[in-house]
Amino acid sequence: MSGAARAGPVSLRISVTDRCQLGCFYCMPPGGVVRRGRSEILTFEEIARFVRVLGEELGLSKVRLTGGEPLVRRGLAELIAMLAGESAPDLALTTNGRLLAAMAADLRRAGLRRVNVSLDSLDPRTYAAICGGGDPGLVVEGIEAARRAALAPVKLNAVVLRGLNDREVVHLARFALGRGCAIRFLELMPIGCARRFFAERFVPAAQVRARLAEAFELRALPRQPGQSSREFLADDGAGRRGTVGFIASETQPFCAGCRRLRLTSTGQVIGCLARGEGPSVREFLRDDSDSCRQGLIGVVADALSSKRLRAGFRTPQPMVAVGG
Repeated sequence: MSGAARAGPVSLRISVTDRCQLGCFYCMPPGGVVRRGRSEILTFEEIARFVRVLGEELGLSKVRLTGGEPLVRRGLAELIAMLAGESAPDLALTTNGRLLAAMAADLRRAGLRRVNVSLDSLDPRTYAAICGGGDPGLVVEGIEAARRAALAPVKLNAVVLRGLNDREVVHLARFALGRGCAIRFLELMPIGCARRFFAERFVPAAQVRARLAEAFELRALPRQPGQSSREFLADDGAGRRGTVGFIASETQPFCAGCRRLRLTSTGQVIGCLARGEGPSVREFLRDDSDSCRQGLIGVVADALSSKRLRAGFRTPQPMVAVGG
């Protein structure tokens, strides 16, 4: 394996499905995504094999389950138990939170350690406008259930959109910190369907930070190489104190030192979200022979070795399909 591929442990994001109950307009195309046949979707055993091989060959720093919406994948707690059995480090999950209230305790018992919950707005009308319907109250219930189940830390993610929720960032931060949650504000990425309205809706992270600085004292925290979020300790002087982060993928790319790798629900290995394409390892995962293992290792090595500073987003697939 090349020197670049051996540069350090991998942070792995695994999309377990491209299905979702919501239709967030920056993530899900208006017509939805093409329904995949069962034979095209990786089984739990195949996902666990991928994690095992990467852990043995490269080392893993983090394993995060994503979607689509991962909680709609039937039997997800079984997969979490399998990955915990493989000693997957920092086993986490990103969710829209709508099913979390009913599932949090079972997920924690299966071996999940923490959750990231997407919450773009607390206002019901704004939430519905962004997500294509739904009620943020269900998400809040899921956040509280995650806290009771000791899925810690609970981190909230909000994509900031001009003219929709950009005036709500202080309210969202107060909500998060008042409940002992961290929150991260994400720049919109021009990926898939979001490219059509990117210029209209994009808000630079610097503007969000300036708005928060009017309500909170912000003190920068140390940053690790390749870390996606620029994090600050925030204190409003009224008892709300905690971590606020900014993921500025457009204005402050974090390519240097990146060790992220994505496995899609259909078995694509994606080394860079900005490109959003990669070869499939599905057939390698369906055969436990040594030749297939070597083929899998070769694909992963190529994906890691081809990492470079991006010139721009060229991802043809929608976000829901690549597990961003």
